[in-house]
Amino acid sequence: MKAIQIILIFIGLFVSFISCNDSKITSKQMVSNDKESMFNDAIRNYYFTTLDSTSHYMLQIDTLKSLAKNKELFLKSREWYKRVEPMLIAYDYENYLSMNAPNLLKVEIDDYQDIKIQNPKSYQVLEELLYSEDSISNKELHSVLTYLKVRLPFVKKNHILITQRDRHHLKMIRDAIVNIAAKGITGFDSPMLANSLNEAVYNYESLDNIIEIYKDAFSNTELYRQWKIEISSAIKVLKKSNFDDFNRYHFIKEHTNNQLNLVNETAKDWNIDLSTSRSLNPKISNLFDKNFFNMKMFSLQRSPEITDERIALGQQLFNDQSLSSSETISCATCHIKEKAFTDGHIKAIGVNGEELQRNSPTLTYAVYQRSLFYDGRADGLEDQIVGVTNNENEFHIDLNKLEEKIQQNPNYKNQFTALYDGQITNMNVRNAIATYIRSLAPFDSKFDRNMNDLEDTMTTEEINGFNLFMGKAACATCHFPPAFNGTVPPKYMETEFENLGVPKNASFDNPVLDDDLGQFFPYEVNEKKHFFKTSTVRNVELTGPYMHNGVYETLEEVVQFYNVGGGQGMGLDVPLQTLPSDSLNLSDIESKAIIAFMKTLTDQQYKTNN
Repeated sequence: MKAIQIILIFIGLFVSFISCNDSKITSKQMVSNDKESMFNDAIRNYYFTTLDSTSHYMLQIDTLKSLAKNKELFLKSREWYKRVEPMLIAYDYENYLSMNAPNLLKVEIDDYQDIKIQNPKSYQVLEELLYSEDSISNKELHSVLTYLKVRLPFVKKNHILITQRDRHHLKMIRDAIVNIAAKGITGFDSPMLANSLNEAVYNYESLDNIIEIYKDAFSNTELYRQWKIEISSAIKVLKKSNFDDFNRYHFIKEHTNNQLNLVNETAKDWNIDLSTSRSLNPKISNLFDKNFFNMKMFSLQRSPEITDERIALGQQLFNDQSLSSSETISCATCHIKEKAFTDGHIKAIGVNGEELQRNSPTLTYAVYQRSLFYDGRADGLEDQIVGVTNNENEFHIDLNKLEEKIQQNPNYKNQFTALYDGQITNMNVRNAIATYIRSLAPFDSKFDRNMNDLEDTMTTEEINGFNLFMGKAACATCHFPPAFNGTVPPKYMETEFENLGVPKNASFDNPVLDDDLGQFFPYEVNEKKHFFKTSTVRNVELTGPYMHNGVYETLEEVVQFYNVGGGQGMGLDVPLQTLPSDSLNLSDIESKAIIAFMKTLTDQQYKTNN
């Protein structure tokens, strides 16, 4: 306790020191769009202080000490880690991912000769070791501790906080705000203890210190005051709540979105531009705004601009059966607009009524996934289209032949002349179709409209469902907002794959594990058996039957599957299941509320069609 007091006193004195700047320096001189920030030393020293405290408590954890003492030390180290986290996310993302990784095997595959399988050694692993009901493995504990004790000083030694600009520090604040809302308060980081709200407090306390460091950079002193009031208010709400009862709906509407707006106002006050070369649009101040994502960052580099004309061309190609070798199917055959671009079948139906391998996933919000197909074998929408055209049970057409078919159509020829400089190439054809698919993400559901204050129609049950989805039910630890898919915040650079132990039959009493091995192919990596991409929950009301194999007909069955703990929870042998096997202990009322919330994610156009 005394050590913490000394550290906090030091931080307070340091912040006071840097705030007492030369009176001759104006606020406008203190921040710059293109020069190294004059606050780098202050932020770097705060970074070092928090890292040192994180390491201090980590170094004291020892297998020879009592479990109770090690738990105490873990919580202290974790507290300081959470204080340093905003800076780690911004300036050392790889180490952030490493030290905060879930307790799941990490498999990296480049080719048949380059397959890396690693056991994580992170705070989450340490938490599960210390707080598991099973007897603790001193060998595993020692291994994790050894890694973290070495890694933390390494992070400090190899820091990059040298030439950062003021815009980098402001973006750091923004990313931290997004991370808290989209991942932090869901329980993702604290699977055993559900200590997420306290940890969000530590995040905010660091942001408060960063704002304090920048105090004299504000031309508008009222804006600085608003920051202090807002962070204090958010901390107060977090401190008085418990994990299961926390009103995340209210918190995001009233605090997260307000904080994002303050970021925008601060950028104006400092006269700086936030980078537009990232996954998120830096000027959007609502987590559920239709422009929250920077769509260009989810497209191929140097892709043509997304225009209404290219969308219209892509829509024509999408619905054109003549482009397939049989001239009997189109993209729309398996992706029907009225069904939110699914087909309603257990598994997709190809040419001649041939049943395909898996269920047809929705194309809505597919743009915000880094990998396509359930097994992730395509890296983007354009690549995904290649898989469809080449499949003998689908288009079964050579890309060159596809070009020839389109070149023979005068209507297409005229449009490609106007939109693609006359270049009818398979790449431009795929880009047009992909552009249309990218347009299928309007963010105009009942939930979105309420989150954007366009209406006030959410029922108590629906709000409770959202709070359960984001909290107790742990849905959002895999289906991350705002797209509610597996693309991971706050950078949204990767898409998660999970092994849920999905059965091939819908019986909860006598289940049989599905024999689809998912990501096991093509490299035949055992550690990837039964892994499938986490799809979006948006428009899920219309996209049944559910799961990669279409095993469940109703959302009630899906929620029940998760509630019992997936395949393992039903007694199946699923050694690498990523879904916890313990029951969620959801009541019937809670399960119905979750379903009610998910139905609010149906986009307006499909409600109109119905």
